[in-house]
Amino acid sequence: MAAKSKGPPPDAPFWRTKRLDEMTQAEWESLCDGCGKCCLLKLQDIDTERILYTDVACRMFDPDTCRCKDYPRRKQHVPECVFLSPKTLREAAAWLPSTCAYKLLYQGKDLPWWHPLVSGRKETVHLAGASARNRVISEETVTEEEIEQRIVRWASR
Repeated sequence: MAAKSKGPPPDAPFWRTKRLDEMTQAEWESLCDGCGKCCLLKLQDIDTERILYTDVACRMFDPDTCRCKDYPRRKQHVPECVFLSPKTLREAAAWLPSTCAYKLLYQGKDLPWWHPLVSGRKETVHLAGASARNRVISEETVTEEEIEQRIVRWASR
């Protein structure tokens, strides 16, 4: 009787065999499913400290592609934009949506069926209703006072 091997099989995808801090830059970037939820403005409840998502997107967010309009230079346009890395993930995990691949892997979970790395298609994140596509408005169209009225539940899931 053969002994069961521990760990993933040799042909397992990189996200099942590597720690986040062992991934190449290309592997790290490919974890982004293109949902765009991280680009939504978020509020924090003062009493509960719970993160509340709005349907208001960063001014650099392209609602058709669910990507940043100028990703390489995003910090120049939006200085408060968070540069996500294995080092910043612990803190960022608090506000990333529950479906985010970075957060899921950080928590020891696997990627959902609709993630492009699993499905092989970039569109499945949108087809599954897991993205912000066609669900948001730009921060340039609302006042600061109106943002509280734009809290949504779909974005945190």
